[in-house]
Amino acid sequence: MSFKSIVKVMKEGISNLYRIVVPCSSPSPSASAPPRTESSSQGQWANLPSELLLDVIQRIDASETTWPSRRALVACASVCKAWRAITKSFVSTLEQCGIITFPISLKQPAPRDNPIHCYIRRERYSSTFSLYLGLSPPTNFDRSKLLFHAKKVRRATGGTEFIISLVAKKFSKTKNTYIGKIRTNFIGTKSKIYERHPPLPLSRKIATISYRFFVLHSPSPRHIECTMHLIPTSSIQEGGTAPTPLEFASYHIQHESSKGKKPKVVEFDSTCTDFEREPLILKNKALTWSEQLQYWHLDFSGRVTVDSVKNFQLVAAEDPWEKKVILQFGKIGDDTFMMDYWYPLSAFQAFAICLSSFGKKPDFI
Repeated sequence: MSFKSIVKVMKEGISNLYRIVVPCSSPSPSASAPPRTESSSQGQWANLPSELLLDVIQRIDASETTWPSRRALVACASVCKAWRAITKSFVSTLEQCGIITFPISLKQPAPRDNPIHCYIRRERYSSTFSLYLGLSPPTNFDRSKLLFHAKKVRRATGGTEFIISLVAKKFSKTKNTYIGKIRTNFIGTKSKIYERHPPLPLSRKIATISYRFFVLHSPSPRHIECTMHLIPTSSIQEGGTAPTPLEFASYHIQHESSKGKKPKVVEFDSTCTDFEREPLILKNKALTWSEQLQYWHLDFSGRVTVDSVKNFQLVAAEDPWEKKVILQFGKIGDDTFMMDYWYPLSAFQAFAICLSSFGKKPDFI
């Protein structure tokens, strides 16, 4: 069999891996049955030579640069530990390759030159928000890539909270699918972004978002200021770097089921003093007032098609010319919004900032 035939056969087999449902438990083998090793339980490709496997996975990675076809590469890492190690060994960070592959890519900064295009779907009846990867919403959402799922809940003490998860309809803060949350005050003028901070059940504050007050019924748009506590200002300068996690750290929470108590999630603040560097501050890009049309407008290069007070573009506060847009968000249809983000923001940080605009705002901001 030629090498090209091997690649073809493997891709056909791998593309079906994500459809397989693995049972949570299996019956114990009989005493007479021979013990099953990891290689025998993984099928015919588990004993493939590492050099050949590496070459095959590299060819799959090079030929699949979009979703959903890239699911075959992700499935390679799900076969066994050997496949996972080889697949992860050559997959670059999001900043380097510009392609979202594994879930950790959602916590890594975007490429410096090219944006990551996403869109948000809002479900009013369930107060949920879904972030998908793509330039525009497809007609068949089964073929789109769900990145995050968020749910809006009202707090008993006032204000709202958005809980962000990797999996739809699973918003428990004690699960590994929990990523973080946004907590907004009762008038919607200030929001704090928290992320899960393993190995302990901690949530640390990574950003603060403020909406500036304006005169009642003023035609001036909302003013947003975001302080990114974990991203230094030097990251947007030449030679600067932003924090780039390489894997998710997991933690285990012991449930006190016998006492009927829920595990406690502790919160703490993380400020620029933790890194002895000034935090990156984002602000609205200056808008232009059109006397002829009588409204404020921004150049979204055709990405935004519906006027909305939620539309915004964020730039670095230290950028006097406001040339480099870091995050833009706007309405493109009923309950559908676009989101484009650039370095040094991650998908989680960008999504959280956009979610804060859905909090209830009074008429005077």
